[in-house]
Amino acid sequence: MPHSVLARLPHGSIRLVVAFGLLLLVSLLVLHRRPGRPHAAAAAAGGRLSDPAGLFLSLSPGANASIAADLRALTAGPHLAGTRASAGAAAHVLARLRAAGLRTLTREYEPLLSYPGHASLALLRPDGSLLARLSLEEPADVGRRVVRPYHAYAPSGGAVAEAVFVNLGREEDYAALERLGVGVRGRVAVARRGGGYRGGVVARAAEKGAVAVLIAGNADGGVERGVVLLGGPGDPLTPGWAATSGAERLGFDDKAVKRRFPSIPSMPVSAKTAAAIIRSLGGPAMPAEWKDGLGVDVGGVGPGPTLVNFTYQEDRKFYKIRDIFGIIKGQEEPDRYVILGNHRDAWTYGAVDPNSGTAALLDIARRLGTMLQSGWKPRRSIILCSWDAEEFGMIGSTEWVEENLEDLHSKAVAYLNVDCAVQGVGFFAGSTPQLDKLLVDITRQVKDPDVTGKMVHDTWNEMSGSIKIERLARTDSDFAPFLHHAGIPSVDLYYGEEFPGYHTALDTYNWMEKHGDPLFLRHLAITEIWGLLALRLANDPVLPFDYQAYTSDLQEHIKTFSALTDNGHAVNLMNGFVNDLSGAAMEVVKEMKKLQQLDLYDDHARMRRRLLNDRLLLAERSFLQPEGLQGRGWFKHLLYSPPEDYESKFSFFPGIADAISRSANLSDKEREVAVQHEVWKVCRAIQRAASVLRGEFSERKPINFSSLVAP
Repeated sequence: MPHSVLARLPHGSIRLVVAFGLLLLVSLLVLHRRPGRPHAAAAAAGGRLSDPAGLFLSLSPGANASIAADLRALTAGPHLAGTRASAGAAAHVLARLRAAGLRTLTREYEPLLSYPGHASLALLRPDGSLLARLSLEEPADVGRRVVRPYHAYAPSGGAVAEAVFVNLGREEDYAALERLGVGVRGRVAVARRGGGYRGGVVARAAEKGAVAVLIAGNADGGVERGVVLLGGPGDPLTPGWAATSGAERLGFDDKAVKRRFPSIPSMPVSAKTAAAIIRSLGGPAMPAEWKDGLGVDVGGVGPGPTLVNFTYQEDRKFYKIRDIFGIIKGQEEPDRYVILGNHRDAWTYGAVDPNSGTAALLDIARRLGTMLQSGWKPRRSIILCSWDAEEFGMIGSTEWVEENLEDLHSKAVAYLNVDCAVQGVGFFAGSTPQLDKLLVDITRQVKDPDVTGKMVHDTWNEMSGSIKIERLARTDSDFAPFLHHAGIPSVDLYYGEEFPGYHTALDTYNWMEKHGDPLFLRHLAITEIWGLLALRLANDPVLPFDYQAYTSDLQEHIKTFSALTDNGHAVNLMNGFVNDLSGAAMEVVKEMKKLQQLDLYDDHARMRRRLLNDRLLLAERSFLQPEGLQGRGWFKHLLYSPPEDYESKFSFFPGIADAISRSANLSDKEREVAVQHEVWKVCRAIQRAASVLRGEFSERKPINFSSLVAP
């Protein structure tokens, strides 16, 4: 009979049955070993330990000074991943975790990294004679201490060709050029930063026929370094598995590998160098709106008449990178992990990106170590992670997730990320929707660093007229492998919307001390929010996940989808499945309330809480498609992976977004079929989540939505 029941289930449900069964078995074993009710004397002695949040916050006095000291030490010099200088930052992090009394582990990987070799740039007259040699140095790097500006993984190559100014390098900019009768085929595209992911800007130019791309920096003298890999994070030669020593590596001629690398060379240049090229251009007049902030009053958009002579030689190498972990083993559920992560490698000095976050992580380690010494222990395990080689495409975190994927699928509660902890004014956050309410509640406990007498929640709400939480459909920090590949609920926190010195030599301790956070109180606020989130997730008997908020967000996504498309059948179909998920979420809320009334130490109540928590864990995994998105198999999350087109208006439903963008040249019927197929994938994922939340796999009858999609 069990076999016949399973045979009637879809493959996705069978996988969930097996996973749930394994979780049940582990849960029973853990519950059997779990300690019983504490003796009265022990309970009395641990009075203040019953309030871990209060204990954590009581350790705040003076923390801003220790955070500042850590940041000063971490940013004493450049520490680009794979270089000798990176060892100092790693040693500092490891020493501080050990000083806090945490158990530490390290894990090494050997990915392919990319560094600049030889490069040159010159401006030529139409006859090919030299007009001017142009600098590829960064004006802000007066002492020439940091790696010179370059694009990691940009291929070696060169060009002698006319230049065209393409503004931000977006599709709309190329459309404007086309209206002016200007194309970039066979020419060098000159763009300025701000048009989205630099790798996407280069790929767009290559699609239009450009032979090279130069991206201008800001007028402040900074030049933005960065990666231009395509198709997702991680080591490009080991997609889907860890780049350990001796691991299989694909060849550079492999189709999957070729898709990861841009097809044309590119280089970031200073605003001064870009201005020299733009001033030499003729052709149609530059649109007035393109001149804003450019610092150039004369010049057309090109092409020519001058020529640009650009050469670049990339230096690819296999280097060891090192992830570092501080581990606090949970007392009652050691096999459930609350994971906090920040990367420590930097393009330059890294005061903002990423070591403002590193310093905050080390202060959390200090506080948790003090709490452990006082007798506190978390219910679930807490893992503090210091990632390496994030700037090369989230490599350190991605390789670790790929190596431990099955373990994380069954045991990870949530991933809490802080990259650039402080880069300006105002609190910003992104998360998966079930963590929204928890995040908002935590900000009510933390004092605002800039406004006396207010909490972070107050100023966050006032900043935009309401609380705004971003959905993490971008691939620019270490939450990407956890959410997009592993389906683990995630959070990303930071102060300040953007930093003008991003990835430049201006990212220094001096800037932070004078401009970013002189009293280091914003650092303190991020530390408290981050730490309190971890404590709630590690200590609450029932995980504080709110799937009603998830269904509300899905309903908003469907409304946006409806406004951008004319597909009433798809809208009705998705709404039906979301309504079913909403019903399951309501049932979970009722179950939570019942469990709160039961004895915390009753064995039967423990088992029921454990089983509910397992369902809350697995629900997010339900949104994964095992084979991944079409043509982009590494990305598996059907709701919040990034769309293929970096300019897409969709920050959700990536498979649907991809189908829409790819079907521009298809017939109406073909387009409808392609989109509808992706809609059904999303619907099945939502149905899986509802089934997991209910914990019912074999008895529940399938829901008939055919009436909703009938023509």
